[in-house]
Parts: sequence; C-alpha cells; structure tokens
Amino acid sequence: MPRTGARAERRGSAYEPIKRSFDLTLAVIALAIASPVLVIVAATVRLTMGSPVLWRQERSGRHGRPFDIVKFRTMRPARPGQDGSHTDQDRLTPLGRVLRATSLDELPSLWNIVAGDMSLVGPRPLPTHYLHRYSPEQARRLDVAPGLTGWAQINGRNDQTWDERFDLDLWYVEHRRLRLDLAILLRTPTQVFARRGIASPGHATMPEFTGSAGSEERASGD
Repeated sequence: MPRTGARAERRGSAYEPIKRSFDLTLAVIALAIASPVLVIVAATVRLTMGSPVLWRQERSGRHGRPFDIVKFRTMRPARPGQDGSHTDQDRLTPLGRVLRATSLDELPSLWNIVAGDMSLVGPRPLPTHYLHRYSPEQARRLDVAPGLTGWAQINGRNDQTWDERFDLDLWYVEHRRLRLDLAILLRTPTQVFARRGIASPGHATMPEFTGSAGSEERASGD
C-alpha cells in the first residue's frame, strides 16, 4: 500500500532534494564522460540524415508541466502524406534503429536532467496530448518527475500493454526511494545490452495511447 500521512511527508522531504542532487551530479558526470560519443553520434547523424541532428518533442513533466525532450534524430523527415505517427516505422533509418536499440539516441536527454525537467529514474515522459486521456489513477504517474529510465523500462520496456506500463509506473510512484532508484539504474544496462522490448511488433516503439478504454492502433515515438 502507498505510504501516507506524516510518514510519507518525512520520506518526501528527505528523498526529493537528495534525489535531485544525485541526478544533477550523475548527469553532469555522464555528459562529460560521454562527450566523445555525443560528438561522434552527432556527426554521424548529420552525415547520414542531414539537419537537424537533434529531435525535440513536447512532453509532460512533473504535475503535467510541459517541456521539450531532446534526443538524437532517428527518422527521415516526413514526405507529403507521411506526416502521421503511423509512418514512424517506415521513416526509421538503419542508423536510427541502431541508436534506438543501444539507447544512444537518449544521450542528449541528459541535458533535460541537468535542466531539472527530468530525473534519472521515473516514469517515461509521454506526449502532452496524452494528458486528457489519463484516468485519475493513471494521472498519478505525474506526481513524480519523469525519468530517463524507470521501473517499467527494466520490466519490459516497450514490450508491454499500456495498462501494464501504467501499473508499473504507479508501483514506482508508491514505492520510490533511493535504494530502488539505485537498483533500477544498475539493472538498466542489462536491459539495454539485451536489446529486449525495444518496440512493439509493427511499431517504431509502442502503439499510441488512446485512453484506458481506447484502441491502440496508431504508433507513437518514445
């Protein structure tokens, strides 16, 4: 059961500032260590796909606050008639598939962590146009900052139904603590290297979330 009352407040008062310091420190260190990789990937994207090198999309942060997530571009520009999310799989380039499979496309999102838009660990940030589709229970995933990795990512990544993903996100919201965050971070490389759950069959990542009682027929980037 979720922790409530004074006990939850005591945990939150200690957990949040420590987690933010931890996020900021690790993100800055990771950016410094990964800077040669960032330069190489950026140059490769520029040479094979042209400009822009970075891809931005408005996502929902903590309490639904919008921010622009930053990633390396993995798709060709949409041609006329190819501007719908259902064409994502067709527009994904060979380099883009490699970047997604290795999660190298996520490296620029470390800047979102430095800026305070995201955390290292939390529910993945979803597009802002999903906000009105959440049930009140599903909207509780917005009680915490979105993460670069999370409980759902190490337990299936995109090889899940939306109901399964939300259940995992809510479990994290109710049980979050530094020890759990560390465990998730330690398990994330195994999930990435195993290349499990990169995408749902027939989609670039997952079907679009159309609501708790809706169909899942359109594709959406993650």
